[in-house]
Amino acid sequence: MTGHTGQFSKDGDTAPGSAGWKHYCLKSLSRLQFITHFTGSLSFYDSAMIALKGGCRWIQLRMKDADSTELERVARLVLPECRKAGAVFIVNDNLEVALRTGADGVHLGKNDMPVTEARKIAGGNFIIGGTANTFEDIRRLAGQGADYIGCGPFRFTTTKKNLATILGLEGYSRIVARMRENGIELPVVAIGGITFDDIPDIMATGVNGIALSGSILRAADPVGEMERIARELQQYNS
Repeated sequence: MTGHTGQFSKDGDTAPGSAGWKHYCLKSLSRLQFITHFTGSLSFYDSAMIALKGGCRWIQLRMKDADSTELERVARLVLPECRKAGAVFIVNDNLEVALRTGADGVHLGKNDMPVTEARKIAGGNFIIGGTANTFEDIRRLAGQGADYIGCGPFRFTTTKKNLATILGLEGYSRIVARMRENGIELPVVAIGGITFDDIPDIMATGVNGIALSGSILRAADPVGEMERIARELQQYNS
């Protein structure tokens, strides 16, 4: 298995929920993120297990059409597996479920709770990510105290409904350049239809990492595909 294998202290400064754990997650684990999805034969839980087995150490549980009860049920199944693997566990959209289940953080979309409000409720050691499509989105999220940005889409994808404007390589390059001009140093993770072959060009734009979903599950060997991508991204570790 590639990637980290849970070699972190469960006590003191690097225990989950600590400032040290948050720093470690954002610096060392955020380069490769997996957002859960499902197919006719694979459940959301299955997809998370595939990603972990393939070496991904950042799992975001995204179940857009599920109610809070079902989201919490699956979260309580996935979280222990993330702990065993030394992986960060993020819940999409639902701060209440994230806090009740002991998740490491929440990812908030444009129509979700503002980051400032979530921060007041969850505290400083809780990881809060935000969705962006423009530099203005990123500047707003940075001002609100977001910890990282999920920025996209890179290209058209069927995984997400109501897509924003396609960014492409030029879009990421422009956004990263404006962030540097304005002194904004948040990690930016590219998302939206990304495949293995896209990695060199996307990373060359200056983004910090990538997030994957459907492309992994559609692969002939999903675990092998995640392993291949994890190996490829190791060369970009800072």
